[in-house]
Amino acid sequence: MRILLLGADGFLGRHIAEALLALPEADLVTGGRRATHRLAVDLTDVQVEPLAADLAELAPDLVVNCAGAVSGSARFQSEVNARGPAVLVEAIQLACPKARLIHLGSAGEYGPGEIGSSLTERSPASPSGVYGATKLAGTLAVAESALDAVVLRVFNPVGPGASSASLPGRLAAELVAHPDGLVTVGDLSAHRDFVDARDVARAVRAAALAPAPLPRILNIAGGRARPVRAIAEGLVTAAGFTGVLREDGAGSERSAAVSWQQADITAARSALDWQPTITLEQSLRDLWEASTAAELDPSVPDTSAAGTR
Repeated sequence: MRILLLGADGFLGRHIAEALLALPEADLVTGGRRATHRLAVDLTDVQVEPLAADLAELAPDLVVNCAGAVSGSARFQSEVNARGPAVLVEAIQLACPKARLIHLGSAGEYGPGEIGSSLTERSPASPSGVYGATKLAGTLAVAESALDAVVLRVFNPVGPGASSASLPGRLAAELVAHPDGLVTVGDLSAHRDFVDARDVARAVRAAALAPAPLPRILNIAGGRARPVRAIAEGLVTAAGFTGVLREDGAGSERSAAVSWQQADITAARSALDWQPTITLEQSLRDLWEASTAAELDPSVPDTSAAGTR
């Protein structure tokens, strides 16, 4: 199986690459802006015809797109999250229409959930900001195409290598830098559904091997809403933090607009024979160990600035 992976440099992309390399007889090709990638491609300004020509030469059996932007200007997020997947879909249709496409979507596409309820794939999409809206546009480009395609709608990923653009990655870095000092975060009272990045990678691998057709959209999550404060508590415990953690800092406006999200993962269990296996507590312990290892050893890969969703 020849696999083209876009976004392999990011948090989720690194874990997904490892999972795909473990497939029997997998020929993994990565694409991105860095010179180390076999396929040089930038989804912010790529055109359909040149990308189709590259895809025709590569002839992938599977394309996995985990490239994305969680921040930046509205134009930049639109180019990466909306236009990028749309161009990719058209190029695949021209060059390798029998290839399967696995695209990573986001829980941000749903917007806020009703407290106590679970979001299914049939729940209305009502994103509360630019990020969710642009991710939704990318999802629709994939889901409404004629390709053998599935969107894995990933909820809040956590685990080793978490990006500093996320609360877990940012807080881990702060605890490394200030082991007995003052660390300030925003309000932690919201509830989110967390899933380990390695479980996300297992879902991608399962989708790669599953017989067609797959449902167009599948929730990939832990299946349980947890207070965001659990992230801070788990990292503080793992770090043996002896300083002061205060919740009076400026939080994320995007996160503040959503007080509750919980996923129903029944469809993923049925279609992929998948369910999460790594607890949030283990994810946070592993994140902390990876963060301290990166601090002590400069050779450890830094994924803190890599966007993957």
